[in-house]
Amino acid sequence: MNIVLLSGGSGKRLWPLSNDTRSKQFIKIFKIGAGDYESMVQRVYRQIRSVDEAANITIATSKSQVSAIHNQLGADVGISVEPCRRDTFPAIALAAAYLHDVKGVSESESVVVCPVDPYVEQDYFEALRDLGRRAADSEANLVLMGIEPTYPSAKYGYIIPESKTEISRVSRFKEKPDEETAKEYIGQGALWNGGVFAFRLGYVLDRAHELIAFQDYQDLYRKYDTLQKISFDYAVVEHESCIEVMRFGGMWKDMGTWNTLTEAMESPSIGKAILNEKCDNVHVVNELDVPVLCMGLKDMVVAASPEGILVSDKTQSSYIKPFVDAIDQQIMFAEKSWGNFRVIDIEEGSMTIKVTLNAGHKMNYHSHERRDEIWNIIEGEGRTIIDGVERKVTAGDVITMKAGTPHTIIADTALQVIEVQLGQEISVADKKKLE
Repeated sequence: MNIVLLSGGSGKRLWPLSNDTRSKQFIKIFKIGAGDYESMVQRVYRQIRSVDEAANITIATSKSQVSAIHNQLGADVGISVEPCRRDTFPAIALAAAYLHDVKGVSESESVVVCPVDPYVEQDYFEALRDLGRRAADSEANLVLMGIEPTYPSAKYGYIIPESKTEISRVSRFKEKPDEETAKEYIGQGALWNGGVFAFRLGYVLDRAHELIAFQDYQDLYRKYDTLQKISFDYAVVEHESCIEVMRFGGMWKDMGTWNTLTEAMESPSIGKAILNEKCDNVHVVNELDVPVLCMGLKDMVVAASPEGILVSDKTQSSYIKPFVDAIDQQIMFAEKSWGNFRVIDIEEGSMTIKVTLNAGHKMNYHSHERRDEIWNIIEGEGRTIIDGVERKVTAGDVITMKAGTPHTIIADTALQVIEVQLGQEISVADKKKLE
C-alpha cells in the first residue's frame, strides 16, 4: 500500500499545547502504557504498520514540521517537504511527483491520501487498504472514503452516492454547505467527506500537469511558492465525473478542537492534576512541572504548557483561534530532530533554555554573531566540539562559547543541558550553520 499522510496546519485550535511549530498531531495525549503517551502521528503510523507492515508511507508536510516528525517517527520515514503552505492540491501534486520521481513508484500503482490526525481504530486502516485495492482495479479515476454522518455539520464536505451499496458511483460532491443544506444532503443519503482519496498515481500526475506547468519533482519543488492555494476537493474532485465512494461506518473523529480531543482521552488528566469530587466532565492536560488543582468545575478543559494556560468551557474552546492569533510570543517549546528544548526564563539580555538531546544525536555545527552561550551539563555523557576541538563532557561540566565561536554538542547517552544565552540581541535568526 502506498499511503500519503497529509500533515499540515499550525494547530492553533489546541493552544497552548500547539503553536506555529508544534501542530496538534505531535501532542502526546494517547496513553499506550504505564505513564507513556503517544501523539496522533505516532498512533496513525503505528496503526498503518499493524495492518500493512510493508506499507510505503510518505508524510506530506511543511519545513517547520520535519524535525518533529523525525523526532517522533525516526530518520527513515519518507517525507515530501512543502517549501511553503499551498493547501492540499499542491501538497498532493508534490507528493505524487515525489513518489514517482524520487521513490520510483509506477504510474499504474494506486495511492491513498488521508489526513494524519483522525481518531480511528484498526478497521479504518483496513478500509484504507481496501480503498487502495479498489482504486487499482476500478474504472473510476477517484475512489473516496465516505463517512456515515452522525449529525448535519457545516465543517465537512458531502458526498452524495447514486446508491446505498457499499461501493457506489458518486452523483454529486459538495463542499461545506450550511447546516440546513447539510440536513437535506443527509436526507438524500449523503456521506461526510473524510478527506481520504485513492487513485492511480498517473491520474493525479496528469491532472497536476494540466493545472501546473512543471517538468518533474525538482522543478515543481522550485516553483512551489508560485502555486495557487487551492484544495484538492476544489481543484480535482469537483471537476471529476468518474468517481466512486466506499462507505465507512466505523469510529471516526476529527480531533480539531479541545472539545473533540478530550473525548478521546482515556483519563480525565495528563500530568500533575488534582480534580475534587465536585468536578464533572473536566479534562486537564498539564505539561508544566507544577500541580493544577480544579474544584467544582463542570464541562471544562484546562491546558497548561510553557506557551500559556487555557481555562475554558468545552463548547467555547472551539472559538479559540482569533484570540490565539492575537498573541505574539516567543516559542517556548519545540521538538527538533535531535531532541527538544524548553525556554525556562527570559530576561533583558539573557535567555535560559533546557535542552534535551536524544542518545546518538547532535546539534548542527553552528555559531552566533551577537550572543555568548554557556552550557551546563546536568545529566548524561557526550562530547562538545568548540572551534574544532573535541572534548568529553558529563554532568557538572560547564562550557563557555563566545560570540562567533563554532560549536556543537553530541549525545553519547541521553543528554540534558541548561543553556544560558547572553547578549543584547538574542534572536533565532542569529544562527550560522557550518560544515
